[in-house]
Amino acid sequence: MYKGKLFIASDHGGYQLKKRLIRYIENELELKIENLGAHEHIETDDYPDYVIPLARKVVETDGRGIVICKNGVGVSMAVNKVAGIRCGIGYNIAVAESMMNDDNTNVLALASHLSSDEHAMAIVKKWLETDFGGDERYIRRLEKVAELEK
Repeated sequence: MYKGKLFIASDHGGYQLKKRLIRYIENELELKIENLGAHEHIETDDYPDYVIPLARKVVETDGRGIVICKNGVGVSMAVNKVAGIRCGIGYNIAVAESMMNDDNTNVLALASHLSSDEHAMAIVKKWLETDFGGDERYIRRLEKVAELEK
């Protein structure tokens, strides 16, 4: 199980799921997680205001982050603009495992309107308990992607 710095952020679309995941991560997985907002439900807020600071913290601390919006796409696009972020959308448990094992993701994007809280918790658990596989082919591919950030 991952034990490093862990952050979470969402816009209004992911606000309720974020609250549930914080309780799950802290109480059941017994991990510390820092909530970077939104801290209240404001229907007109914008996800970049919360997820970009998360992405920067993930890079600065060599941590991991979880970002949430209604479909997971917007938050994923936004954080992937920050150099050093490797974010994928965890739309099922198998993807959560492979995105960590194969792609060494440091941010997990979730879609609050496309899964139950229980399914989202299972996705988060699988992502946090999976380590990067480190195969040479995975490293080679990630190095090619990192070159694009230079």
